[in-house]
Amino acid sequence: MRVLIAPDAFGSTLGPMQAAAAMAEGWGTGAPHDEVRTLPLSDGGPGFLDVLESATGGTTVAVTVSDPLGREVPAAVLVVDDGRHRTVWIEASQATGLHLLGADERDPGVTSTWGVGQLLDAALAEGATRVVVGVGGGSTNDAGAGMLAALGAGPASVLARGGLALRDAPGDSLLGLPAVLDRLSGVELVLATDEETPLLGLSGTSAVEAPRKGASPGLAQTLEFALGHFADVLGRSLPSPPLDLLSGRPRRLDREPGAGASGGLGFALLALGARPVGAVTEVLRVTGFDVAAAGSDLVVTGTARLDWTALRGSVVSGVAEATMQTARPVVCIAGELLVGRRETMTMGLAGCYAVADQPHEVEAMVADPVATLEARTARVARTWSPGR
Repeated sequence: MRVLIAPDAFGSTLGPMQAAAAMAEGWGTGAPHDEVRTLPLSDGGPGFLDVLESATGGTTVAVTVSDPLGREVPAAVLVVDDGRHRTVWIEASQATGLHLLGADERDPGVTSTWGVGQLLDAALAEGATRVVVGVGGGSTNDAGAGMLAALGAGPASVLARGGLALRDAPGDSLLGLPAVLDRLSGVELVLATDEETPLLGLSGTSAVEAPRKGASPGLAQTLEFALGHFADVLGRSLPSPPLDLLSGRPRRLDREPGAGASGGLGFALLALGARPVGAVTEVLRVTGFDVAAAGSDLVVTGTARLDWTALRGSVVSGVAEATMQTARPVVCIAGELLVGRRETMTMGLAGCYAVADQPHEVEAMVADPVATLEARTARVARTWSPGR
């Protein structure tokens, strides 16, 4: 049997490449007679660049950027030439990722997206005509203000101190924004994310995402006010606000789906003229997933946590939907499985298996994620492989 293993990252413990390797090893143990191919995938978060580098054969350019608290960390951009265009791929989580912070450092009131601006600077220095920014897995909640400051839109003393500092941002904080827009005028900017969160409101980034990053209810409310104030400042600073094609009126970027992605980083990218695309859809296209799935008898995907948020806009849901076109079965191996059979069948999954079902299994998974993932995959292989 021909098996395609196409997982996402397993949280901060295993990247997509590591997860795919562990699952392939486990499948080889459980069904050594099968032909196994790996195709790691990403939703725009950690591992985004590794997946694309493997698929495109592009050139990785090493850079040094600031992490969410201003410390220098290694990062990279991926440069791909197709003969007509030079595309530079960026993984925002290299500068903003939650994995860059210790548990006691997680405070979305002070973390900054400054490092993402440095990554954009690096992309422009490479002569990019198209820049794709993968957004996901961030620790910030500053509406992309830090990124804008790094690009020269305004003073770092106001914009790069985290979301809380934006409460006091004066109306002239973004005087340099027109110059930044001019600099980007010849570049196609793409926001790659599957998050549909708006910037503000009860379903906005401060209300929904900030608590996951360490914000108390009080801090989340204060960040909501701060980001609302900053959105007004940015709206007044745009030299030519984008217009709604139907009504002809100025668009409210803060209400756009994806504006709240990664603590509002999506909002700032949209303000710079970014075109939003689904990160999973883009990765599936670039990696040639459709062809790989059609040439397989079974597709096996995986993720750290399969819950209600993964029912759409995730690698698992994207793999399931794309594989439906090939009439191949898809099974999922998840670190934790928090939805029922009805939900997984609705997604198009023929089977779903948890690495950890019991509390002691969760402890084992955390202690040795590779071995536990291999072992679970081997058991799944014995269930699904027909043998010689």
